[in-house]
Amino acid sequence: MSQILVINPNSTEEVTRSMDAALDPLRRSGGPEIASVTLAEGPPGIQSQRDVDFVVPHVCRRIAADNQSDAFVIACFSDPGLHAAREITDRPVLGISEVGMTTALNLGQRIGVIAVLKQSIPRHTRYFRAMGIADRIAGEVAVDLPVVELSDETKTRARMLAVGRTLTDAHGADVLVLGCAGMARYRATLEETLGVPVIDPTQAAVGLAISLVQLGLRPRAVN
Repeated sequence: MSQILVINPNSTEEVTRSMDAALDPLRRSGGPEIASVTLAEGPPGIQSQRDVDFVVPHVCRRIAADNQSDAFVIACFSDPGLHAAREITDRPVLGISEVGMTTALNLGQRIGVIAVLKQSIPRHTRYFRAMGIADRIAGEVAVDLPVVELSDETKTRARMLAVGRTLTDAHGADVLVLGCAGMARYRATLEETLGVPVIDPTQAAVGLAISLVQLGLRPRAVN
């Protein structure tokens, strides 16, 4: 059976459990197995450029050592090690930020991003500019909760709903993207309450990985 490996680059097991549960709708009999793993070497949350840079070699080693997975998903909204990892394997490597944002382009004109912390926003903005999609970003607003606190459902749900309303009402966003793999459990509530499409980028990336694996599509080998 084919397999998709979803790598949580931080060391918080609760984030891995939450994002893995959100992938259940994508699991089908006869389809690729979806395996979610935690990168034990990572920090509790990837919240700075230093954290991003630190985990890159660990992500690459994890992928390079894998001889059985047919595709990989790096489940962090900064896509740490994405391009480096693509140089060490001929199997698809997807980043949740890249896939989540490009999915949003198909569902709306003005994208709003719900960030974890304010200091994440400049890092994401640099990435969106590099992707060439900065003019489609309505805004990015932070819930200002550390990654390890996202499992506090009462507090996090209230913050995310408030941020979502700010993005739709004040910034004019007509599609929202969750800016962290640890936010997956709140997607359905946000979409139902706010009335706009809400994308969990890990679901989006795994969905694309399933399509690539089932169609037998692989990137061109890097020489």
